[in-house]
Amino acid sequence: MKDNDLTRRQFIAAASAGSLAAVASKTLPAYANIGKKAGKLAILGGRPVRTKRFPGWPIWDKNTDEELILSVMRSGVWSRNKVVAEFEKKYAQLMGAKRCIGTTNGTNALLTSLHCLDIGIGDEVLVPPYTFIATIDVIFLCGALPIMVDTDPETFQINPERIEEKISEHTRAILPVHILGLPANMDKINAIAKKHDLLVVEDACQAWMAEWKGKKCGTLGDLGCFSFQNSKNLPCGEGGAILGDDDRIMDKCYSYHNFGRPYGSVTGRGNAILGTKCRMAEYQAAILLAQMKRLEEQTQTRNENAKYLTSRIKDIPGIIPHKLYDGVTRAAYHLYPFRYKKEHFNGVSRGKFLSALTAEGIPCSRGYGQVNKGDFFASSKEFVGFNRLGQCPESMI
Repeated sequence: MKDNDLTRRQFIAAASAGSLAAVASKTLPAYANIGKKAGKLAILGGRPVRTKRFPGWPIWDKNTDEELILSVMRSGVWSRNKVVAEFEKKYAQLMGAKRCIGTTNGTNALLTSLHCLDIGIGDEVLVPPYTFIATIDVIFLCGALPIMVDTDPETFQINPERIEEKISEHTRAILPVHILGLPANMDKINAIAKKHDLLVVEDACQAWMAEWKGKKCGTLGDLGCFSFQNSKNLPCGEGGAILGDDDRIMDKCYSYHNFGRPYGSVTGRGNAILGTKCRMAEYQAAILLAQMKRLEEQTQTRNENAKYLTSRIKDIPGIIPHKLYDGVTRAAYHLYPFRYKKEHFNGVSRGKFLSALTAEGIPCSRGYGQVNKGDFFASSKEFVGFNRLGQCPESMI
């Protein structure tokens, strides 16, 4: 059978697999009518299954959300002040953490966390390669080496069974990423960290409200980091946060994100420690406070939609939905991941499958690529001078 001989029933019966990439990210009702009528594929000139556009994101209600942000704008106090402090208090309470620090973005939340845990030149950080580039960037920017640990193909998370084989005398930390809003296996990760005296920094930048055994992701390690970029489940355009329970470490993070000025247990004259400026702005916090009012309900909807979609596609040959670890009590579902096996579709490539979905009005992305195969990876090793240290192990890739 040739590619252009495929009927809609044969090809698009599986197309619903991509729908939650839009459904979950927009908190929409799931659709179940795809594949009921056989017909010509839209990519081959047929009528698309869906012609109605998906609603935009992020959501904004001018009747309930604008009062605080307008108040901030009219006050003339736009840099970090009382509204940021209010957000930090409420986000810490929501997530079950002792303290929260708002930052300019998730990248700086990660960078601040690693720096304040004294991770630097000569150190190695274990990290999964299936992640957004920022996770790897911040390790290099601290002068440390990212050491790649294989991904569990069923869960898309760092494979805890492959962590210990990558531990060396230089290993200082594990940086698990709850990618796509699906929790990593934190019991096994923390057990390994405890056994080898390693730090754990959670990249929870896509895992707001996700839970491992009833406890929120981002509160399970030494520090947890979040992103509030425009596409995120909890958005404010750009923004980030650090969660932690250790006052000494959090004081240091606060000082570092504010030019190293004294704060709490960080004492001294002038600029007490090395620092940078990555403070959250008042209007960012105002937007987040408005968005937080909807977050619990939206998270429930995402999980309901994900469960429904899985039930509809799990028996389609060649479409393999993700799995959640037994310890996951709730996922965030920033995106809904699945694997595509072309041998079940007459060898049709993944790219053509995605194009067919798009043509049918069902958006679906490729996911993340091989971060450790990009040109930036090689140039970063040269830039930070690892060769001069004699510390460029093959295991990092």
